[in-house]
Amino acid sequence: MNNQRSGMLMPAVVGGVAAGVLSAVPFLGCLCCLWIIGGAMLAAYLLARNSPASLSAGDGAIVGIFTGIVAAVVDSVVSIPFEAANREIFSKFMEQISHFTEEMPSGWETWFEKTAEGVSPGLFMLGLVIAAVVFSVFGALGGVIGVSLFGRKKIPPAQGASHEIPQDTGDR
Repeated sequence: MNNQRSGMLMPAVVGGVAAGVLSAVPFLGCLCCLWIIGGAMLAAYLLARNSPASLSAGDGAIVGIFTGIVAAVVDSVVSIPFEAANREIFSKFMEQISHFTEEMPSGWETWFEKTAEGVSPGLFMLGLVIAAVVFSVFGALGGVIGVSLFGRKKIPPAQGASHEIPQDTGDR
């Protein structure tokens, strides 16, 4: 397993980048947990393809956790350009809701103005840590699923072993 750990980085990066980008894109991001599981399955496939031996469920979980961490970082960074668009959509949504309600709850305007300003660096880091934990859990699940699908190798027959069935010659 130690020889395989060194080869886990590139599959985890590939799977994590794919899952992170798909999770960050608006309207595709609503399936983020499925993207993380799929990215970890991709990482397990890439790991199994380059591994001469069968992989264990632990190998899949480890590469899945790495994939989840990479996906959380990519998701957080790629989401930054979409923040302005998301605030604009949220603003229009809240305007439409205000037309249908008699009275908004007290403090609503203050909360809305603070969310329209953007996210502070502290909240960004907190969101990144929470995403890394959640994505790692789903990544571990996807890695285990991926190893169960792609990580089993057929064992080649031992060299020099005969596959012929011995014949009974009748000499006893």
